Amino acid sequence: MYQYIFFDLDGTLTDPREGITKSVQYALAKMGIQEADLTKLEVFIGPPLVDSFMEYYGFTLEEARQGTEYYRENFSVRGWRQNKLFDGVKEMLTDLKAHGRVTAIASSKPEYFVEKILAYFEIDGLFDYVCGGSMDESRTRKDQVIEELLKRMNLSGSEKKKILMVGDRRHDVEGAAVFGIPCLGLSMGFAAEGELIQAGAAAVVDSVEGITEYILKGAGSYEME
Repeated sequence: MYQYIFFDLDGTLTDPREGITKSVQYALAKMGIQEADLTKLEVFIGPPLVDSFMEYYGFTLEEARQGTEYYRENFSVRGWRQNKLFDGVKEMLTDLKAHGRVTAIASSKPEYFVEKILAYFEIDGLFDYVCGGSMDESRTRKDQVIEELLKRMNLSGSEKKKILMVGDRRHDVEGAAVFGIPCLGLSMGFAAEGELIQAGAAAVVDSVEGITEYILKGAGSYEME
């Protein structure tokens, strides 16, 4: 039985498409790059921003860090609110809490923004722990975030075996795997087709309701999609 449920935020609990893509568009414009097609920028949803600027636009590390600063200029003012809570999320979290599960956020997004977003959607009270990335980029990868979360929770070895990560990108799967934590993939997020299975997800569900079913019915009774 999974007792401790670690959730990603973007693409798992919320649809941050508008705020993130417009903030990336703003950052690129400040760097002299005009990108009119926001759909091309959806690849920035999930992974650390610095990594994405380097991977998709060939930025140097210094340029990627500057791009991230420009991104935050826009995101901190309006981008963080250009976000939608997926239908059924509040009910899913309430149900898990009613069944005694310990819930936590493990997001690469800076913790400051994670807390603002959770409060904005009035679901902050449904989490026992919240761990996000750091503004100074010292903690951005998913494995770094999970490592910090585990330190805060101070679980015993046997209790760590009861953790499940829930996320929508390969970074969630791979980050959790560093600690031997299985990950339930959510295909309604922003992963490419087949990405979650290829990364090694324990199973993949296509709805918020599927998360509840998988956790409360148990992995053994759930058929892999």
